[in-house]
Amino acid sequence: MATSATPTPSSSNSKEADEAFAKYMTEVKQIEEADKVLTPPQQIERLNRPGSKYFNLNPFDVLQVAPDTSIDEVRKKYRKLSILVHPDKNPNDKEKAQRAFDAVKKSWETLNSEKDRTECLGVVEDAKNRLDQKLKQKRKKLKKDGVSNDIPEDDPYYYQRELHKETCKLFADLAVVRQEMEMRQMNERNRQRQQEIQQQEAAKLKKEWDKNYEESREERVSSWQDFQKTAKKAKKRKSSKAPKVFKPPKVRMEQR
Repeated sequence: MATSATPTPSSSNSKEADEAFAKYMTEVKQIEEADKVLTPPQQIERLNRPGSKYFNLNPFDVLQVAPDTSIDEVRKKYRKLSILVHPDKNPNDKEKAQRAFDAVKKSWETLNSEKDRTECLGVVEDAKNRLDQKLKQKRKKLKKDGVSNDIPEDDPYYYQRELHKETCKLFADLAVVRQEMEMRQMNERNRQRQQEIQQQEAAKLKKEWDKNYEESREERVSSWQDFQKTAKKAKKRKSSKAPKVFKPPKVRMEQR
């Protein structure tokens, strides 16, 4: 008699994971669709919100595209957003519109570069790995404390929200590191340039000194020759004079 196969724990967990992922992707798509209908003022505000200096370092977030979006779709989204936030289309708030437009343009240039886009995808992957590791430790601690290891991030919406935070934070951290490296490189270039200037000035002074020394050679030789001639004449005059002969006084005989 045939017996029905009993689902193993691993297959059951796999099925639950697939269902959770499907739910997660559905909600992500819903969020994306909601964002797509933002009006120009809303898009401008989104790109100028508090913390936008760091949020806008994530090109996927700025252009509202998933990391696996094709470059053609990214280009379409860029064109649409650039029109929505263009300063000429938003004369009532040109300053904010310009900042939003610059952020959109920079994000497109980043993702349109194969090298830069590959680096950005690496950042997203690192952020996901970091978040997953944090959640793993969080569950482990809950289990150790003897309480349910269910966490809010089990919900795809909250997981996506935390992943967004982690990704933006990692982009910001890398930007700070990049700025520090550029600052060190600039300081090193300035130091080397200053050293070159000092060496050039020292070489210039030496060249001028050598030139002056060379130009005054004849004058020094002539002065030395004149000095020697004068010394010889003085010596000759001195030797030409007859020396005075010492004449002792006459001795008188004592008379008695």
